[in-house]
Amino acid sequence: MPPRPHFDFAAFYKALSATVSARDTNWKTVSEQTGVSQSTLSRMSKGRQPDAASLTALAAWSGVDPVDFTAAPKRSQESIATVARLLRQDPTLDDAGADALEAIIKTAYESLKRRPPLD
Repeated sequence: MPPRPHFDFAAFYKALSATVSARDTNWKTVSEQTGVSQSTLSRMSKGRQPDAASLTALAAWSGVDPVDFTAAPKRSQESIATVARLLRQDPTLDDAGADALEAIIKTAYESLKRRPPLD
């Protein structure tokens, strides 16, 4: 089993704090805008890691990508995962429409992608 990548929480928190300062805001406002409780933000300032939902909300609010703070080698995102993400970000599509388009694209992709040569 490969080792689990290390997440440098202290560096993530510093980047988040720099974003708060750069936006000339405060942690109370961050809490209101993200839905992350002030107590969670306070615990984070003391080195405690937040739950996944809080980390996600803070990353979305700040634009700070948690992946940039892992020691693991970076892998590029799979094409289908990128397409699925973009479809779900499209404000003109509802969930059913995004699901339908993803299924069509996935089917086409699987039939058209190059196969590795057999040795």
